[in-house]
Amino acid sequence: MIEITILSGKGGTGKTSITAALASLIDNAVFCDNDVDAADLHLLLQPQIESSHTFIGARVATIHTEQCNACGICFEKCRFGAIHPKNGKYEVNPFQCEGCRLCERVCPENAITTEQSTRNHWFISATRFGKLVHAQMAPGEENSGKLVALIREKARETAKAQNNTIIINDGPPGVGCTAISSITGTKHVLLVIEATLSGLHDAKRVVELVKGFNIPLSAIINKYDLNHNVTEETEAFLNSENIPLLGKIPFDPIFTNAMLEGKTVIEYDSGSEVSRIITEACKLLQNIITT
Repeated sequence: MIEITILSGKGGTGKTSITAALASLIDNAVFCDNDVDAADLHLLLQPQIESSHTFIGARVATIHTEQCNACGICFEKCRFGAIHPKNGKYEVNPFQCEGCRLCERVCPENAITTEQSTRNHWFISATRFGKLVHAQMAPGEENSGKLVALIREKARETAKAQNNTIIINDGPPGVGCTAISSITGTKHVLLVIEATLSGLHDAKRVVELVKGFNIPLSAIINKYDLNHNVTEETEAFLNSENIPLLGKIPFDPIFTNAMLEGKTVIEYDSGSEVSRIITEACKLLQNIITT
């Protein structure tokens, strides 16, 4: 079983559109949307949910006003500034609470309790390309890295049960804990780079992260004709890092047009220049991961 994670240093590079296009081309695969904070692969794969599960998130404190005597100890001790005065008592802002439970322990009236969130869910779904494992985190929730690790594990279990040979992870942007959780133990990372200064800057950060895990990379430059100077600089950087460049995709409204119809670019127009470039990049990728 071969696991590939597709990353980008920043949002808006076209990573998910390219991931979906690869889904049109790669057989016998399971797909996993690792961008749990802002999942969108389902918009193109249009999954039919087969099973839904709750992910237990971080703890959040609640002050029970009927027991609170407004002593203010919790307010003084909370280092995250999550507790605020209100109507002569105190309340917790759940978006600032880190769930450390200190307020619960110092309250002399036992007026504070903490509970783990049950607002997050993960799913196993059927799509026209194969199984999709994906998740949805509620706003302000934490432990997204743990959720990524969980759905990747479920994707592997699904692939094993079905004798699938490839897992494709649509990773999150950036280099935070979700990105780290997305690449740990993968066979290969495909980096989608936007031909802008910010795109190249953030791609360099991803390369530094991935190389720290000794995972091989390849790359695709998207919208390469937006800035030919940045594209040349990107190619020089990839060459210096011995990262194979699988293809350069021009800026093309086909991505938007396909998205509006709920299709991948391959489905929308398999004969287009963009589809041809992605198809060739897919062949190169498959050659790399199988040798």
